Amino acid sequence: MNDTKGAWRMPAEWEPHDRCWMAWPCNEALWGPMLARGRRSFAAVVRAISEFEPVTLLVRPEHQAEARQQCGDAVEYWEYPLDDSWMRDFGPSFVCNDSGEIAGIDWRFNGWGKYPHEQDRHVAKFVLERLGLPRIEVPLVLEGGAFHVDGEGTVLTTEQCLLHPNRNPGLTRAEIEELMLAPLGASKVIWLGEGLRDDDTDGHIDEVACFVAPGVVVTLIGSDPGDADYQPLQANLQRLRAATDARGRRLEVVTVEQPAIATNGSTRLSQSYINFYIANGGVVMPAFGDRRRDDAARATLQELFPDRRVVQVQAHDLAYGGGNIHCITQQQPCAGR
Repeated sequence: MNDTKGAWRMPAEWEPHDRCWMAWPCNEALWGPMLARGRRSFAAVVRAISEFEPVTLLVRPEHQAEARQQCGDAVEYWEYPLDDSWMRDFGPSFVCNDSGEIAGIDWRFNGWGKYPHEQDRHVAKFVLERLGLPRIEVPLVLEGGAFHVDGEGTVLTTEQCLLHPNRNPGLTRAEIEELMLAPLGASKVIWLGEGLRDDDTDGHIDEVACFVAPGVVVTLIGSDPGDADYQPLQANLQRLRAATDARGRRLEVVTVEQPAIATNGSTRLSQSYINFYIANGGVVMPAFGDRRRDDAARATLQELFPDRRVVQVQAHDLAYGGGNIHCITQQQPCAGR
């Protein structure tokens, strides 16, 4: 069913959740010899989030026993023939209306223009039909990790990703904005430039910047002017400092220094402290084994979320799959809010 009835709005991530959606890693071609370690890190994230809110995990039937053994019995398990684990990108983006009803946006998912996605492109429909929620189909290739919302009309994204030719080559920037804004209940896009070097997602915003409160954004910066990420991150910082949100507020911009460089052969791993998940009463964020920067990033997030408990999970191994904590999670807001 395609139901676009009602004035829908995507709530900010810090608004109350009914649950968190995740999907068990299973793509051996992508993860290679890191799959087992990636699963252990993934399970640690599941257990951390489940301390704050319910978790529903999609899992291939043949992997359910292993997933249950690592994640525990507190998690709800739904069988599905997954391509892989990036629920943020292929799962539904949940929206609500003033009547407290919940629906889900089903964006078009094309595997970032480069990876198998025959099963994952149907996940949003599967989840929404099983939940009995309205499904809003949008004719736009868009992943959940490519945008952030403040819940008050503003969307944050990058030009590198949304304007990339492997997404929507037949659409103009204005047409992309229109197709994205309307179902999210938003009215303004703040465009940053580029994401991180070697990011398999072509510059997802959830690696470089996100809203943490109305009018407040935290963004990643580098400390080495000779590093390839330094100038693009500085350019993003300047854009944010010059930006206003949909309500006309100039943004308060908080910076976090990126961790030390790590590589997988000649490919730089996308490691970012911005790739965290805001849960009910908590924040689950990555650590990368860089003690000084790990501690500094955690302290910054604790200051930004004084009423939530910040939990740091060693997530270096997740980066081998091409993403991190925010990439593997998708929040479902509470009905009746």
